[in-house]
Amino acid sequence: MTTQPVVILGGFLIGVEAYEPMRCWLEDSLQQPVVVVPATRLDWLLTATSWGWRRLLDRTAALVETAAGQSTTGKVTLIGHSSGGVMLRLLLSSDPWMGRCYGAQRWVDRLYTLGSPHTALRATAMRAFVDQRWPGAFFAPAVDYVAVAGELALEEGFDLSRRVAKRSYTAISGKPEAPGDGLVPVGSACLDGSQQLVLPGVAHGGAFGPRWYGTPEVVERWWRG
Repeated sequence: MTTQPVVILGGFLIGVEAYEPMRCWLEDSLQQPVVVVPATRLDWLLTATSWGWRRLLDRTAALVETAAGQSTTGKVTLIGHSSGGVMLRLLLSSDPWMGRCYGAQRWVDRLYTLGSPHTALRATAMRAFVDQRWPGAFFAPAVDYVAVAGELALEEGFDLSRRVAKRSYTAISGKPEAPGDGLVPVGSACLDGSQQLVLPGVAHGGAFGPRWYGTPEVVERWWRG
């Protein structure tokens, strides 16, 4: 696979510092610029509204355009963790939305989503909107979608996983015993029409288990495919 710059959009309420091991591993491996979209807890709390989504997507689009200008291929690889993966599906579209036409598909040829809740029985309004408007791997084959899901045995996870997993799985899939990463069930993370990777022993985040999508050894597993 041709190496090119990477832009990472993290997940809800997760600080950018959590992605530094992932960023460093990718940058060392690719010898390309890798940047994490700056987002504070307040930024994420504001994503309860479409205006909050626009703030983060504006920021992401600017970084993607800059990275594309530095790329020898003219293209950028996107990585979205958790809610970030759903938001990046909107970023690819050229459809008018909230006074914006992002159209990032002209700069992007691959999107990785990591434990992203693409479908849910009780989805937030914005996540439901994305899945209704641009369902599945909507911009394939121009964009190669890779959906990564973790399958964590709860006895291997931390206390947070054991406390919230069944409740979260029920809200998302209606199945408390569904396999998942401690927060998002596998079925929700596996976007229709994408290349799908299910990684045993991988937790949703560092608070959920000893190995998560951003742990360097796990990054290598999903990046190499």
